[in-house]
Formats: sequence, C-alpha cells, structure tokens
Amino acid sequence: MNASDMIALVVAALGGAAVGLERQWSGHAEGPTARFAGIRTFAMLGALGGLSGWLLSAGGTLLAGVLLSGGVAITVAAYVAASRHEIDGTTEVAALVVMGAGVLAGTGQLRVASAVVAVEVLLLVEKSRLHSLVRRIDDVELRAGVRFAVMALVILPLLPEGPYPPLGIVRPRQLWMLVLFFSGLSFLGDVLNRVVGPQSGALLSGAIGGLISSTNVTFTFARSSRQDASHSRSLAFGAIAANAILYPRVLTAVAVLNVALLPVLVPFVVAPALAAGIVAAVGAKIHPPEGERRRAVMRNPLQLSAALRMAALFQAVLIVVRLTQNAWGRSGVLTTAAALGLTDVDALTVSMTKGVADTLSMQTAALAIAVGILANNSLKAGIALLLGERQFRTIVAGTLALVIAASAVSIVILR
Repeated sequence: MNASDMIALVVAALGGAAVGLERQWSGHAEGPTARFAGIRTFAMLGALGGLSGWLLSAGGTLLAGVLLSGGVAITVAAYVAASRHEIDGTTEVAALVVMGAGVLAGTGQLRVASAVVAVEVLLLVEKSRLHSLVRRIDDVELRAGVRFAVMALVILPLLPEGPYPPLGIVRPRQLWMLVLFFSGLSFLGDVLNRVVGPQSGALLSGAIGGLISSTNVTFTFARSSRQDASHSRSLAFGAIAANAILYPRVLTAVAVLNVALLPVLVPFVVAPALAAGIVAAVGAKIHPPEGERRRAVMRNPLQLSAALRMAALFQAVLIVVRLTQNAWGRSGVLTTAAALGLTDVDALTVSMTKGVADTLSMQTAALAIAVGILANNSLKAGIALLLGERQFRTIVAGTLALVIAASAVSIVILR
C-alpha cells in the first residue's frame, strides 16, 4: 500500500465520518429511537469500504467481498431490529451508500466518491426542506414531471436525426429537443411560481411569467389594470419585469442552440435589456400596497401544446426563411424576422439561430433576432396603449418606447 492508497482510505473514512456527523447531530444516533450508527460507526464503515476497494484493485476479490458482505449484513440486521419499532431506513441506506463511496475511493475514484458523499450529506441535512417541497407538489406538477420524463427519456431517443425534405432541413430529433427546451422553461416558471407561493407580488409574478411569454403577461396585466385601477402601477412594473426577462431568455436559447452566435447578438440587445432592467429594478423598490399580492401565471406547467405549436411554427418558418433567403437574400430574412417577431419570439430565435446563422452569416442572424424583438416590443406597446389603464399604459408604453429606441439605435449602429 503506497501513499495514494493511504490517502484514498482517509478520504473514505472522512466521507463516512461526514455522514455520521449529520446522523449524530440530527439525533438519529442517540435516544430511545436511535439507529445503529453515529459518527464513529459511519467512519469505520467508510474505511471498510475503502479497504475493500483497495483489496479489489490489488486482486483480493474474495477478501474484499467478505468485508463488504459483513458490513452489509450488519446494516441489514440493524434495519430489521429497528423496523420493529419504526419504519425508517434512511440511516441504513446512508450506510450502504457510504460503503459504496468507500469502495470507489479505494479504487482511486476519489472525485466521484467525494461527490457521492457530498450529495448524500446534502440530502440528509435538507430533509425538512425536501419533505416540504414534496408536500407542495400537486397532481398537476407530478403529472407534468412524469410527462416531461417520458418526452425526454423515451420519445427523444426514438426519433430519427434527419435531415429530410423539403429542402433537407426537417430534423425530427432537433425539433423535439426544442419542444423539450421550451416545455422545460415553462415548467421552471411554474415551479418558481409555486416556490414563491400565492403571496408573491405582481412584479415577481410578471418576471416568472416572462419565462413563458412576456406578450401574454403584458396582455393579462393590461386587462387586469382596467379591472382594478388601484393596482395598475404594480401591474405595470410586473409587465416591465416580464419584458426584461425576455432578453436573458433569448440569450439562453441562443447559448443552447448556437453558442457561437451569442457574442455577435449581445451588442444588439444589451442597451434595450439595460433599459428594461433598470425600470424593473425601480419597480422592485416600490412596495405594493396591502391586498395587491397575487399570482398571475396560469397553471399549465409544461405548456406542451404551445411548445408543439412553436416547433411546428419553427419548421414552417425555417422553410419560409430558406425560400425568402434564396429569393431576396438578406432583406427577405429581415422582413420575415420582423413579421415573426409579432407572433412568436421563440420561433424567431430558433429559426434565425439554427437556419440563418448556418447559411448566411452570424451578423445577419443577430440582426434578424434584434429586428424581430423590436417588432415584438412594438406589439406589446400597442397592447399596453389599447388595453391598459392610464397609469399602466403610461409606465409600460413609455418604458417600451425607451426600449424600442435603444433597440433601433443599436441596430442602426451595428448593422
């Protein structure tokens, strides 16, 4: 046994001690309902696993198996004895994981073993929060999570890569990955909305809703401001927060789909993003009056139908963009981007990132996304003016006018 082997045994023992420390600190190793192991026993179980791993590496498979079997037998016997009074196998399962991590450390996989122990201790320490989170999961979220797992783990691997006609740009697996991405983003928005709870203010609800659709948030909040004029200022800042989230959302999508386009796009959006972000930050400092707190995001965690429509729209738009590109070149792409920005910024982002950037140039793709976002902001400014209460339309339309001006200046300078 050399120095590295000794270090591996120390890591295995320390990992077990860390788990045992949590078990002892949380009271599971003492008292009338104590489990079988505390800090000392866990440290020895970790060392046992480490020694077994070293023996496996040295060719002592039989002795390693005997040691591990002994540790497992003790753990099982302890569970059988404790389960007569209380059904709780957390400590025993933790012991098995410690021995497994010890084996990994003994075979030289120190980083993996350390990561396993760290995650295990985190799960043990955060027991109350995890249990609280599970209690807060409702039937809608559970079904959505299972559906997303099926979509990602079952359907995605079965889809062919492509490409297929027309124009050789139909890629089923890529399309489904887009569905997963935007469904997952909507699911994240729903989870965040649940985490902040029903007492979240309009600004926070608007920001979370912006993960799904800033246009829908602007539309919904504008109508709400008419129905409840006393809360129009808070609703206005909520709509601004949703529009501020649009920019990091677009940049995230670009980073996922075509990271090389990201540094080209950032200069086009930094000025309007700062304008919207500053106004949203000002709104965050204004505390809403009592009784104004609300949840504004409708419960539909995956937004699966919307994601499917977006994928179909993206495929159709990609064909149109390719045709207009072949017929009118850059001007045709920019015209299509402006029209698409009025309907769906996600489809705009994806089609320009995956279509134009690969066939024309990164600069044209970034310019097209900027033009589409400008068109989208113009649409939302119109929604605020037409549907919002006076104070709402003053704040939202005024801010969006500033954002539009910043976008226009950036486009003129950088094009």
